[in-house]
Amino acid sequence: MDGVFDMPTLMVIQDMLNEGILKSVRSHFATGKESKVYLALAPDGSQLAIKIFLTVSAEFKKRMQYIAGDPRFENVKMGSTRNMISIWAKKEFRNLTTAHKSGVNTPIPVAVKKNVLVMEFIGDSDGNAAPRLAEAEVSAADYDEVLNQMTILYQRAELIHADLSEYNIFKEASGRLVFFDFGSAVSNRHPMSKQFLVRDVININRFFEKRDLEIFDDTTVVDKIMGTKKE
Repeated sequence: MDGVFDMPTLMVIQDMLNEGILKSVRSHFATGKESKVYLALAPDGSQLAIKIFLTVSAEFKKRMQYIAGDPRFENVKMGSTRNMISIWAKKEFRNLTTAHKSGVNTPIPVAVKKNVLVMEFIGDSDGNAAPRLAEAEVSAADYDEVLNQMTILYQRAELIHADLSEYNIFKEASGRLVFFDFGSAVSNRHPMSKQFLVRDVININRFFEKRDLEIFDDTTVVDKIMGTKKE
């Protein structure tokens, strides 16, 4: 069933139905290297997104750099692949929760269990996901807002996305930008934190420059986000 719904995953979904987190699971709407995302309904009728991490994916072995060195996960033992994926799902839920509470525009996290993460659906009432920044019209105001959100993420949530690009930022019909895919996000105390931040900045600057918008140089942006830019 889509290479996703093995028996342990089905049991998690069933538990979420029994616990009143979910009412039903609907259509699939997004696929990544390590997960598939489905539209679902909550008991109150609101729309949710269910991110199911693939327990057969080899991608997670490449993700160890985002856990090793993060002081928040010093005492975590990886164990089996399935256990590592469960830790990754919990890490994304924790990052989402921290970022959202700190004022970053993110999908609201709802629940996580094993390899299943439930969060707010970002899209319209017909179940169509909001376009990613790569698919949307963008302006100088969007560039400023992306840098603003990155700054809030770094300074208030003390996190770096570490996988940021035009493909994991939604642009809602209202114009609001929403960051998602927080599995790779690390503490700004991670030994590679600045390297990850520089990479995020380069990705964002490259995208907006390709759209013929004026950008700040990479070093200026990094200093601004870190709060080290001298006025």
